[in-house]
Amino acid sequence: MSHGVHAVQHEVEHELEHEEHGHGGHKPKGIESLNKKVALLIAVIALFLAFSETLGKSAQTAALSFNVEASNLWAFYQAKNIRQTSLQAANEVLKLERMKADAGTPDAIKTALNQRIDTWEKTIARYESEPREREVRKDVNLNPPYGEGRRELMALAAAAEVKRDTALERYHHYEVASAAFQIGIVLASATVITGMIVLTYLAGGLGILGIVFMSIGFFAPHAVHLF
Repeated sequence: MSHGVHAVQHEVEHELEHEEHGHGGHKPKGIESLNKKVALLIAVIALFLAFSETLGKSAQTAALSFNVEASNLWAFYQAKNIRQTSLQAANEVLKLERMKADAGTPDAIKTALNQRIDTWEKTIARYESEPREREVRKDVNLNPPYGEGRRELMALAAAAEVKRDTALERYHHYEVASAAFQIGIVLASATVITGMIVLTYLAGGLGILGIVFMSIGFFAPHAVHLF
């Protein structure tokens, strides 16, 4: 909870204690009843704020964890890819050496070399530019089979990225909900000081809005894209 909200609540508590000890003069029963209802509203909104803050921190931690996992998996994938390319190149050289050992004719060796050079040049061009369709996130398998091959690593990394994005969506919704709750608490607290009932209705509306965003973040984080 922000320092501003703490300051306003402290001022409200001071105002209520001031009235309880009779320093503020006799207050009408209607005002006292309103203050009690406002205090109850503040307590309820503060309860939901605590839930939202806890869920937000959890989602943020999960997003960071999945981001690190995805980065590690992609690094492992790149290392595998480099090793595979090196082994393929060495394998082709050994094939040519075997052809020489088998007393292949110079023309046959030359043809094989030309074919291999042409294949590698195409591979180099593909490494320079290889456009492809962006994979739709909802089609990604979130529980791919575990393995250390290139395909398995790619699937695991893509799944980690989807989980990271989902956690970030949850975090953004919880942040908006927390902001709504905090503003609601400030407005409700201001009602006790100013006596403006309209602030209480605004506080209640913000509380409901915060609950809506918190529910979206928990049940359907991708339903509303905030950032």
